[in-house]
Amino acid sequence: MLRYLAIRLLSLALSLVAASVVIFAVVEVIPGDPAAYMLGLNASPEAVAALRGELGLEGSPVTRYISWTGGLLQGDFGQSYTYRVPVGELIAQRIQVSLPLAACALALTVLIAFPVGLIAAARRGRAADWGIMGATQLGIAIPNFWFAMLLVLVFAVNLHWFPAGGFPGWEGGIAAGLKALTLPAVALALPQASILARVMRGSLIDILHQDYIRTARAKGLTRHQTLIRHALRNGLIPVLTIIGLQFSFLLAGAIIIENVFFLPGLGRLIFQAITQRDLIVVESVVMLLVFAVIVVNFMTDIAYAIADPRLRRRG
Repeated sequence: MLRYLAIRLLSLALSLVAASVVIFAVVEVIPGDPAAYMLGLNASPEAVAALRGELGLEGSPVTRYISWTGGLLQGDFGQSYTYRVPVGELIAQRIQVSLPLAACALALTVLIAFPVGLIAAARRGRAADWGIMGATQLGIAIPNFWFAMLLVLVFAVNLHWFPAGGFPGWEGGIAAGLKALTLPAVALALPQASILARVMRGSLIDILHQDYIRTARAKGLTRHQTLIRHALRNGLIPVLTIIGLQFSFLLAGAIIIENVFFLPGLGRLIFQAITQRDLIVVESVVMLLVFAVIVVNFMTDIAYAIADPRLRRRG
């Protein structure tokens, strides 16, 4: 197990180094000078050059890359060109929205997908299975932003059960914060639950054809007991893969939903930073999200090893 962990940690470190190089290189080729953007079209070349020096945009790309990564290793994300505050403060404010939103959406995804996938696998070929597969196909096909607008129309505008947008902050109470995140979490969870339910159904159906499942049934276990005790754990490997990918997507890819509900999250921060040419914010936030994705994938690998001891021996 220690060797398995060491290999995965080395892979994590190399992935972070490669990601930092790619992110810095891509942001560098984005058209537009942040200093010229901030000063406007009528700014003199001398003023633009002075502001570039103040923002640390002078020097070779290699020097700025080393300075940026060195600051990241020390927990210093730099200072925002637009807001003139440390990027770490902006991230700390916005992640209080994005992280709970992703966690709520993932919890809803798992709570919906697990029982639905189990029922579909247990009732394969029957009416329940066909109905579930049709519903999940519809859930995948519906764009989450369109579903989000429907939720706002029904539950915010007509029924007044939830707010249509905005976030009151956790200072106003946990209940108020969760209420504001409910509709965005449901909009994010619908397609992810549909995908996860279909993956679980397919994985369990493959497992149910194995010899040890027939042996368990021959020993007197019911179909439900066999499904829960023997098939579920062995079918978790592809399900864990999808869960890891989904949490990464929910954390880093909720830009559209955050804009629909006007939530001050990381996705909206990146969108605003790109439009304002605030490159240091873009680089630092994207690097943080990449780090979160890689760590989630690492934890998924550990979950593999826990669920299937054979993977530890292979590692």
